[in-house]
Amino acid sequence: MSSLLDRLQGALTGARKAQDKERILLLSTIVAGVKNREIELKRSVTDDDVVEVLRKGVKTRQDSVEQFEKAGRAELAARESAQIRMLEDFLPASVDPAEIRQAAREAVAAGAKDVGALMKVLMPKFKGRADGKLINQVAREELPAG
Repeated sequence: MSSLLDRLQGALTGARKAQDKERILLLSTIVAGVKNREIELKRSVTDDDVVEVLRKGVKTRQDSVEQFEKAGRAELAARESAQIRMLEDFLPASVDPAEIRQAAREAVAAGAKDVGALMKVLMPKFKGRADGKLINQVAREELPAG
């Protein structure tokens, strides 16, 4: 089985052959981010590390979409949205929020009393498979009001 980094590099090579400038720029930026992460970690990256870089790329572009929409720049927002879709092709399938909610309920039943304690249980379980914002939102909703 090829690694996620191999898939990214293969897609980059394909984009270069097709002379797809948008895709070349996007994928070369992500591959460079992965290489920088490898230098930071002082070891070879795992697929989880690559997923982290991809999610960071998606998050950055989602923030850009919000900014462009506020500024009335629909064409730039659309371009960023297209880049998000390209990156999501490389990400593993997202976790169903119901699965996160179930895990949150189990953690609350096991004694998690605040958001911090709940996040300590949920984040490692769903890291790389769900957005931290979503996990936090579900955690807050599942905590008993008080």
